[in-house]
Order: sequence, then C-alpha cells, then structure tokens
Amino acid sequence: MNSPKAMLLAGVAVLALLVGSASLFVVQEYETALLLRLGKIVDSDFKPGLHFKLPVIQTVEKFDSRLQTLDAKPEHFLTSEKKFVVVDSYIKWRIDDTAQYYRSTRGNMLTTSRLLGERINAALRDEFGKRTINEVISGERTEIMEQLTRKADENASDLGVEIVDVRIKRIDFPPEISNRVYERMRTERERVARELRAQGAEAAERIRADADRQKTEILAEAYRKAEEIRGRGDAEAAAIYAEAFSKDTEFYSFWRSLNAYRKVFNDAKSLMVLDPDSEFFRYFRNQQGERQ
Repeated sequence: MNSPKAMLLAGVAVLALLVGSASLFVVQEYETALLLRLGKIVDSDFKPGLHFKLPVIQTVEKFDSRLQTLDAKPEHFLTSEKKFVVVDSYIKWRIDDTAQYYRSTRGNMLTTSRLLGERINAALRDEFGKRTINEVISGERTEIMEQLTRKADENASDLGVEIVDVRIKRIDFPPEISNRVYERMRTERERVARELRAQGAEAAERIRADADRQKTEILAEAYRKAEEIRGRGDAEAAAIYAEAFSKDTEFYSFWRSLNAYRKVFNDAKSLMVLDPDSEFFRYFRNQQGERQ
C-alpha cells in the first residue's frame, strides 16, 4: 500500500479529481452564464445543467436572470407649463443578452442601476416635457407608463437588458409649489363656500319675503272676511232693532233707557249733575215718560 506505485496512482487520482472539478460548472435555472478565456467571451448560450470548461485558461461568470427591481429615487421634471413635479418611479428589468450585459456593465449591479436610471430619467424628462400638470397627474398616467416602458426598453438594448415595466408610484409638487397649490385650493374652496352661503342667504330672504307676503295676504283676506261678516251682523242687528222698534216704539225707547240707567248707575260712586227735567230722567217721572 505504501509503495511508490500506489502513491503515484493516488496522486494521479487526486490530480484527475482536481482537474475534473475545475473543468465542470453548474448553471442553475435562475442563472445565466458566460464562458471567458483570458477575459474574452467564448460562449454565453448555456442551458441549466452541468457544463465543461478548460481549467485555468477558461473562467465562468454567472448572473441572476430573474426579474430585478430598480427603485429609483424621486426626481424633479419640468412639464410643458414650465412647472416642476416630483416623480417617484421604479423599473422591472432582467438580463436579455448576457454577453452584451457583461460588455456594458462588467456584470456590476451598481453600474447597471446607474445606467438604467440615467436612461429612465431621460425618457421621463421627454414624456413630462410634452404634457401639462393636469395631464400627467390625472389624465394620461397609464399612457405615459406604456410609452416609458417601450422607449426605455429601446434605450436599454445596448446594455443587454430588457425593460419589462416602468411604473410611476407617485407624482407630487415640490414642497414650495405644494404649499402654493394648497393655498390656492383653500382660497378656491373658501370662495365657493362664500358663494354658497350668499346663495343660501338670498334664498332665505326670498323665502322670508314670500312668507311675509303670504302672511299679509292671509291677514288682509281674514280682515276683509271678518269685516264682511261683521257688516252683515251689524246690518242684521240693525234690521232686527228696526223691526222691533217699528212694532212698539215706546217700549223700545223704554228698554233703551233702562239699559242706559243700568250702565250709568252700575258703579255706586257714579255722580251725574243733570237738570231733573232732563230727557235722561224721562221714565223716572212716570211709566209713559211724560211730565206731570
């Protein structure tokens, strides 16, 4: 077992094992790989599985082929109205051409993020420069994102990546502009509130005036009817009095005198200074009211 031949065989086996392990590499399902020979690209079309390479001379670079997310920092962009907006966006991308990706970025994620960010910002600047604030905030955001995705994918083709999607998370005004916008909104709301209050006050005045008019008309109509009823009552009373007077004028005079006496002498403290022969005491003299 310790003979030189056995040791030689063991050494050859170890060397073969080392050479074999250095000649094999595995590409996972979520990876893409490059085969380099002295820094130059030899092959980039590797399927998932086990592959061979020349040890020492050839090296392998592996990259994540899954969908990546680049969350860009908010940037200021100028609209067609020459007003700034702050846009917060993110990008979904993946490696499309492994060899071109390596040539452009050397496989460095920071370099890729920087280059993609520059291209996306340029596309955003172009799209926002064509539109007004109202269009980018409320009306055409979906269209903007579709055009951004298409344009960004075209611009990023030289990087060997595919832009799958560009999404705008938030569009806002810079703080100094936001304060002015909110102030204008508050002023506008106050103006609308004043108009509504004025309209309400005007409607209330109309309602009160109409109610006062109806009240006056109702009272006038009631007074007119009351006067008519009172006039008819007085006429009927006068007719009754006249009819009664015509039947016995002497009795009617006597009855009226008694009513007058009752009213005058109702209070024990009443005092009258009259001539005893006054017509008022006519029925005090006798039943017929004649002088004796």
